[in-house]
Amino acid sequence: MKKIITLLAIVGLFSLQSCTVTDSGSIVSDIPTSEIFEVSTSFTSTNGYSKLIPLNPRIYSSDVVLVYRLSGTTSQGGDIWKLLPETHYFTDGTLDFGYDFDYTTTDISVYMVGNNLQTVSTNYRLNQVLRIVITPAGFSQAIDKNNINAVMSALKVDKSQIQKIQM
Repeated sequence: MKKIITLLAIVGLFSLQSCTVTDSGSIVSDIPTSEIFEVSTSFTSTNGYSKLIPLNPRIYSSDVVLVYRLSGTTSQGGDIWKLLPETHYFTDGTLDFGYDFDYTTTDISVYMVGNNLQTVSTNYRLNQVLRIVITPAGFSQAIDKNNINAVMSALKVDKSQIQKIQM
């Protein structure tokens, strides 16, 4: 009997380790939630074809960061989002240009790569809309990351909850 009680106590400790009890007695989870941000930017020689996006709150080391670029619309008017990194090639298969990103715990840097970015069409450089999804690593493993609609659905986030970042 003592072994069963000890086992139940250990299981109870593990199951409550990521929760906090407030003064009112309710339980609040300490597990970070997913967030989605949207920012518009242009990539020019003036900004080095990159955009540094500060974030608050901080990104946890266990988080997964996904960045999408609005690449167009469907014939029905729906948005087409592409997951970064995104690469465009010349017809001979060599790199024309692309988009990539990196991040720290406090910001995300989205940038263009390529041999001659000044020659890239303004359709790909100016007024670009980016969506940044930050989610705990364990949760994001089960999501089809290439499909932003599947990501938002799995996270139970609708468009009204996307946080717009004005830069």
